[in-house]
Formats: sequence, structure tokens, C-alpha cells
Amino acid sequence: MIGARWGVTQDETRLHFDCDDLVGARPALEAWRGVTVEAPPSVVWPWVGQVRVAPYSYDWLDNLGRRSPRDLVGLAEPRVGEPFTRSGGRPLGRLAAVEPGRQLTGEILGAYLSYLLVSLGENGTRLLLKVVMDTRPVLAPFLSVGDLVMARRQLLNLKARAEAIAH
Repeated sequence: MIGARWGVTQDETRLHFDCDDLVGARPALEAWRGVTVEAPPSVVWPWVGQVRVAPYSYDWLDNLGRRSPRDLVGLAEPRVGEPFTRSGGRPLGRLAAVEPGRQLTGEILGAYLSYLLVSLGENGTRLLLKVVMDTRPVLAPFLSVGDLVMARRQLLNLKARAEAIAH
């Protein structure tokens, strides 16, 4: 098993993420990513839910050059079974679990991704992402590196959007 983390403490890796319930006990890949957002969870949550309309990482690469929205588009609360995200306007994956205001889990290309919001009080949130995947062990290191680059950009973009509203 490959385990990788960026911006996440050892204690945060022990938190329960919904994706843990959707793969075997020993997935080939586990990757944790995290950022601290200077905004309350109520401001961060709509941005997490907005990954349903765009990937929010490198638009030129994973959104076929289309710019991810810079404003909230007024989506309803996410529901299990809806498309997880979009690339180039086309739906990809599906939502596998939702705990409104706290956790969103999607499946795409055989990987499960859980976004978890942890309150740091009135003005702060830890935005954590865990990716798990049952894959060939030889592929796991390559997928982990690719995920690090894309997920880091996504979390930083979501952080910037939420902080722009909060301040």
C-alpha cells in the first residue's frame, strides 16, 4: 500500500472519512491532502459542493481549458448518485456519500475522494481530502504524485474562493 500526505497531520489521517467505507481494508493507495481556510465551514461547504460543476485544479488540463466558476452558482445541496464533477462540461463520476456541511465523497475512475471539513472555530476550517483506490500496486506511486499536484491546486483554489467571500 502507498500512503502519502501533504498538509495533513498524523492525527488527521486517523479521522474517519466516508471513502474508508467504500474500499477494501487495505487499498493500494491512500493519500491525504489538507489546507487551513480562514473562513467558517458554512462558507467553505458551498465551494466543496461546487466541485460538481468544475474540477477547480488546473483548468487547462482537467477542464479542457474552460475556467472553473469564480463565483458560487447557487447549487442545491449535493445528493448521492449525482455526477461528482465535470470536465469540459461533461459529467464525470458520481457522488457516493454526503453529510451536508461536513463531508462529500465522490467516485471517479475507480478512486474514492472524501472532502472533510473540520471546524477551527468561528473563522477557520481545515479542508481535508482523502483519496483511496484499489489499483495495481505498481501504479499507486504514479497516481499518488499526479494526485498531489492536482489535489493541491484544487484545495488551494477552493481555499482562495472561500476566503474571498469571508473577508
